[in-house]
Amino acid sequence: MTSRDHHLLRYSLVFVWLATALVSVWELQGQSLQLLAGLDGSTPWLKRALILSGALVDLVLGLWLWLRPGRTVYRLALAVMLLMTGVATAIDPSLWLHPLGPLTKNLPIAALLLVLARTPHPEQLR
Repeated sequence: MTSRDHHLLRYSLVFVWLATALVSVWELQGQSLQLLAGLDGSTPWLKRALILSGALVDLVLGLWLWLRPGRTVYRLALAVMLLMTGVATAIDPSLWLHPLGPLTKNLPIAALLLVLARTPHPEQLR
């Protein structure tokens, strides 16, 4: 893999994590809250806390991927993505059947993270 390829893959993931953090907060009272509709009995403040916590994790991962890339953050991002996919599946399994693929898109993201975790950072190749 070339240095340019590595950067392209990494920056695409940075965009995903930072955009997800931003949109989650932007849509706090809209789509973000609707995604948690399957949490019956949960109070509105708990749902907002879950959304904001998830957005904070996305922000931290996005910044870490951007500023301090390496195997540790790729593996952590993979673990977090798998955890969030599991939680989303438990809350609303029908998301796997959504035409825009909010959960199916995690499969290629997982593949990217695995490839990046197995590939030395471009600066290490010099």
